[in-house]
Amino acid sequence: MTDFHTHILPGIDDGSQNLEETRRLLAQEMQQGVDCILATPHFYAGRDTEEHFFKKRERALAAVRETLAADEDIGWEMAHPSSPCSAGTLRDAERKASADADLKPTHKTRSRVLHTKEETVQAGGLPGRLEPAGGGHLPEPETTESSGAEKKTIPEIRAAAEVYYFPHMGEADILPRLCMEGGNLLLLEMPFVQWTESMYRDVERILRKQKLTVMLAHVERYWEFQRDKGVWNAVFDLPVYPQINAGSLLRFRSRGFVLKFLKAGHKVLLGSDCHHSEYRPVNLVAGREVIRKKLGEGTLKEMDLLGEELWEHAGK
Repeated sequence: MTDFHTHILPGIDDGSQNLEETRRLLAQEMQQGVDCILATPHFYAGRDTEEHFFKKRERALAAVRETLAADEDIGWEMAHPSSPCSAGTLRDAERKASADADLKPTHKTRSRVLHTKEETVQAGGLPGRLEPAGGGHLPEPETTESSGAEKKTIPEIRAAAEVYYFPHMGEADILPRLCMEGGNLLLLEMPFVQWTESMYRDVERILRKQKLTVMLAHVERYWEFQRDKGVWNAVFDLPVYPQINAGSLLRFRSRGFVLKFLKAGHKVLLGSDCHHSEYRPVNLVAGREVIRKKLGEGTLKEMDLLGEELWEHAGK
């Protein structure tokens, strides 16, 4: 299982503030069977210098990898989770948390709409969506025996970033450095305003000119701002990958939209968007259980296989 959206790196953004909190989040990831973690600290162009961001991320990632390699206590916490790690407490904590209340910067843009449907996609040059490989299941996490205790595989962590939209970003040469380590997968956070034609054009340029694979962060959080659905529809006509926060499936207000979005046939990737082990925890198991009950095991299989394909092949 892959967690495609996390703020698990310590001391770099509004997520984990120290290694102890990161250890608790890692224990939750392992307890829930996650074996691949995309570390996506926030990147806001103009708020931080590029080199400063990369240095902070490198230091934080090195500390986490060292902790994973050396600290056997993480395995113990996974096997003997404290209360925030239990499925019921995770569900309760997520419901109590106001996960969508954190303030986000917005850009003032002109409100324009697309004139014709034909303008939405230019022929050629767009990277296609990866289709899940036919049949089969993702392998179960491997286990090893140590003093009679079962331990799960230490998850692989890859560096990336949650990149907040900025005007003309389709031309920005920094974007490849913000992609998933070893690939070209970019986690893009769109503005919390009515989307405009210029925003659409930027997403299209990222795909067509820069040849990057775009994953749109927590798509359920933008819908209420789209009074005119023209640009929204045009963006999702592009070969982008919507990412859904598992916590949105645990709240009545957002669950309906997410289930409808999935029923419409969108190929979705799941992430926890975890920030804190109690208040914004790793909640993939609880979110997946809602999908299983409402849409069936097949939907989860397709999601997992797509995630495996992206993790292994995006940009390689």
